[in-house]
Amino acid sequence: MSPQLREVYAALLERAPENRIEPDLSRIRRVMELMGDPQHSYRSIRIAGTNGKTTTARILERILREAGLRTGRTTSPHLHSPVERIAIDGSPIDEDGFVQAYRDVEPFARIVDEESLAAGGVRLTYFEYLTAMAYQAFASAPVDVAVVETGLGGTWDATGVVDPDVAVITVIGLDHQEYLGETIAEIAAEKAGILTAGATAVIAAQPEGDAADVLRERVIELGAEAAFEDEQIGVLSRTPGVGGQMLTLQGIAGRYEDLFLSLLGEHQAHNALLAVAAAEALLGGDSPLDAGLLTAALGSVSSPGRAEVVRQSPTILLDAAHNPSGAETLVATVRENFRFTRTIGLVGILQEKDAEQLLATLEPLLDSVVITHSSSPRAIPSHELADLARDVFDDEDRVLEAASLPDAIQQAVDLAEAEGEMFGGVVVAGSVTLAAEVRDLLGLPEEE
Repeated sequence: MSPQLREVYAALLERAPENRIEPDLSRIRRVMELMGDPQHSYRSIRIAGTNGKTTTARILERILREAGLRTGRTTSPHLHSPVERIAIDGSPIDEDGFVQAYRDVEPFARIVDEESLAAGGVRLTYFEYLTAMAYQAFASAPVDVAVVETGLGGTWDATGVVDPDVAVITVIGLDHQEYLGETIAEIAAEKAGILTAGATAVIAAQPEGDAADVLRERVIELGAEAAFEDEQIGVLSRTPGVGGQMLTLQGIAGRYEDLFLSLLGEHQAHNALLAVAAAEALLGGDSPLDAGLLTAALGSVSSPGRAEVVRQSPTILLDAAHNPSGAETLVATVRENFRFTRTIGLVGILQEKDAEQLLATLEPLLDSVVITHSSSPRAIPSHELADLARDVFDDEDRVLEAASLPDAIQQAVDLAEAEGEMFGGVVVAGSVTLAAEVRDLLGLPEEE
């Protein structure tokens, strides 16, 4: 990280942290107004949901680029570097570009900070400032379309200053209850805040009936065009294979057969479906997407930190699962795609997460677990998490602890290979920061 980027990122971090939201769009609206509303200079697709947002965004962007559009993408959180949050044509902007985006926003942010503080409010938050940077960078590029992942919720999320052409809602589950509500219905109502009368809604099948009811009622209330999974669109078939899976998808405008998706897990097939439907909705017309275009896009897409194999012999599978529903998906993915004779977990969790339920979801999959923590100040200390894990696993011998992450990785690998084991595997899960730091230690590139 260059000195200039380090300085800029430190200034961003001095603002309200990313995991704390201020439910008020007035600051981000004001700064965008002062900047001339650059977010209205291109088309946009906005994505909300509990899990699957980032991968859906990456697949969608890949399809749109294959269709010849210049794209912007903003996703969160980042794995390795903050520059990942702002991508042009599929690649993160360089460090100089990130610094320039910060400087472009800076004079307007200063005005808004002063106005807000004078009125008894707060400065632009970290996420609000980053959102303004992304929208400005997209206009400067310029891009044809921006693929925008919400941060938290939907109604009050800073990304909402765009006027989207398409709104995508992935699967909704329990997460961030301190901000979004204690029930699925309350959380769904927050996510439904991204829906508008003028945007085509693309909505995933919801395992929780309350979420489905809330979303459908909102679509009806708005009178919006909508494509619901398992109604207008669907995954018709899928066959797991080496390095991915073969799919047949029913989109809004057409049926697409024999598509190879270079991602593992049933959930990724559904993410791909949402991306295909969103691309159809954006590109318009009743004609199906070109089959060759989809073949090229889906066959080459990657999603670092999401069911990602980062080492062989033994296999290390890395996933950013950080809530119970994400852990359930990870367990299903491992069971479908791997035949480990011994499965070792490497787990570290952040303090605001439901650590007990996350561990309980992973427990049936794991023969043993190595508990550790990332460098995040929000990480649960390894000794505290290990105590909780011993209660959940109900067997002290299955739970090991290593405060040093390099030691934890080595310990997990040794357990997977113990006693001449040939088909052991390591599953890394619990937080995005843990996934990022394991990738760093194993020497993986920041973007693929």
